[in-house]
Amino acid sequence: MKTINFITGNKNKLAEVRAIIGNVVDVQNQTVDVPEIQGSIEEIAKEKCRHAANAVGGPVLTEDTALGFHALKGLPGPYIKSFLEALGHEGLNKMLDGFESRGAEAVCTFAFASGPGSEPILFQGRTEGVIVSPRGPANFGWDPIFEYEGQTYAEMTKEEKNKISHRYKALVKLQQWLADELS
Repeated sequence: MKTINFITGNKNKLAEVRAIIGNVVDVQNQTVDVPEIQGSIEEIAKEKCRHAANAVGGPVLTEDTALGFHALKGLPGPYIKSFLEALGHEGLNKMLDGFESRGAEAVCTFAFASGPGSEPILFQGRTEGVIVSPRGPANFGWDPIFEYEGQTYAEMTKEEKNKISHRYKALVKLQQWLADELS
């Protein structure tokens, strides 16, 4: 396996994935309309990957991101995209008004399937942070409101973010697995 089809329509995610694992495997891109299901982070990731493998007919990599607020016992979690679209950055912040904790956990789950019918393998990374008022460019999801060690993801350079993020941590696990598989 020298090539993986990364299933995403998000050019920012594609750039991050290529920057982190592009030296191990050729990351191609396809957009596949996958159903949005409800469930745990892991259940959603596996189902999305199975669907993509069937649609592409070959090896695929999918990614799911969750942002869970500690005060809300992990919500919005895997539904963060819908919450962000409906409420915006300020609305997400207002959800935590009245709570003592503004702590949050960013979770990235990559799922790999070697083709149709294969069981997806999960690679997960987690980063603890705090939800803050938006700072930095608002061009990549919830990055402007997730603060890690004094900076929001949006305030960091791509290189800084790619060394500490939840996505980076998941991709390191995937990269190691790919290196083992390809050797």
